[in-house]
Amino acid sequence: MMISYRYYNRMMKNDSRTLRPLLDRLFRLSAADAWLGDLTPTQMAALDYLSRANRFSRAPSQVADFLGATRGTVSQTLKTLERKGLVAEHKSKEDKRRIRYDITSSGQTALNGVSQLGSALAELDADQQQALITGLHALLHQLVQTRGSRPFGLCRDCRYHDPSTPQGAFCRLLEVRLEAGEAAQICHEQIAAA
Repeated sequence: MMISYRYYNRMMKNDSRTLRPLLDRLFRLSAADAWLGDLTPTQMAALDYLSRANRFSRAPSQVADFLGATRGTVSQTLKTLERKGLVAEHKSKEDKRRIRYDITSSGQTALNGVSQLGSALAELDADQQQALITGLHALLHQLVQTRGSRPFGLCRDCRYHDPSTPQGAFCRLLEVRLEAGEAAQICHEQIAAA
């Protein structure tokens, strides 16, 4: 017998003892969903991050910081993704020790697979989706702040983002012109505009 969302909501208290198990279960179901293909949940998470991060935020250390994983784990994950042809490693011309990973077309195809969580999210109405986005952003902000982690926000929401230069969008922190689409990508240097 299916229990309606409203009935379930009335039965449950809205406190952290309810929220934590719900989030844990969602995480576990999402991770199980990721195991349905050829990739582990960590590989899927790294691939997803790389697909949404700007060119300044794709170093192994930045992937590790975003995922809250060790650098060794992420390094092995990225090497596996490269062997599978899902990402490509690029060494800096200025400093050969600096590398970044870019997602390949095969990697993008792997990400575009149907996920059960994605399908369930699509079934929520616009108000439910917006409430979930707002609440999860607030929760993530609080957790990141408590841990002293980087926020990894979108470039366009950063205090250093300048959309009005004659040459196009510009990062005042890194002193570099942004490429098309980078303003809507994740940046590890992002500091929210006031």
